[in-house]
Amino acid sequence: MSELDDFWTAIKTQLTLLTTARTADDVIRICPSTSDVSEGFFAGSGGDDSVEEALDEAGWTHEWRKAHYYWCMIAPDGSMITYIEGDLYRGNRPPLPEEGD
Repeated sequence: MSELDDFWTAIKTQLTLLTTARTADDVIRICPSTSDVSEGFFAGSGGDDSVEEALDEAGWTHEWRKAHYYWCMIAPDGSMITYIEGDLYRGNRPPLPEEGD
């Protein structure tokens, strides 16, 4: 198996685990950060499946959604995750109001 195959196998495993995530802490544990920028990170955002779809399958609901790469979802336990282009943060980090809003 090539490094690329290994990468996508790991991403598929993360997505499968995310379908069972019940809390924001579960998401951060499944998709840990590799930098100081965010609390978690999902490297497979260019693939066919998404964190958003996996969490929807796990029973999460949207607090808001600005785009497929920027949204906030509520876990079954009431905790939240904000997703910004692969970066994951606990809680609700709403978008800034746009001019004219």
